[in-house]
Amino acid sequence: MPWDTFLSTVQERGEYPTREEAERASRVTLALLGAHLVGQVRNELAARLPETLALVLLNPLQSHEPLPPERFIRATAAWIEGATEKTATWDVSAALSVVADTAGEDLTRRILLQLPVGYDLLFGRPQPL
Repeated sequence: MPWDTFLSTVQERGEYPTREEAERASRVTLALLGAHLVGQVRNELAARLPETLALVLLNPLQSHEPLPPERFIRATAAWIEGATEKTATWDVSAALSVVADTAGEDLTRRILLQLPVGYDLLFGRPQPL
């Protein structure tokens, strides 16, 4: 997906007044996500993202353990100035739902297999119980 299309879609879903806010949400979310994905899955996702975001994904912020969704949200809030857990949830969901669309169903399923339970909702792809 081209950079402009990706950001426009995140901006629309996140209802951000500016592209800068959509870009900030996307960069932080993908930097944290990159720490959770490994191997071929991370490389395949990077190949489908705009180059700028692929580089962010492939050079992630460090995480010592896979974060459950709640801690992922808190970590996102810590990296976005003025964010709360509520706004960070919005930011992550806006970015990850576009990531899921970009990745396609098969790759999104494989991404979710590498993440702790509960990320399916952040990707906008609720899984049956």
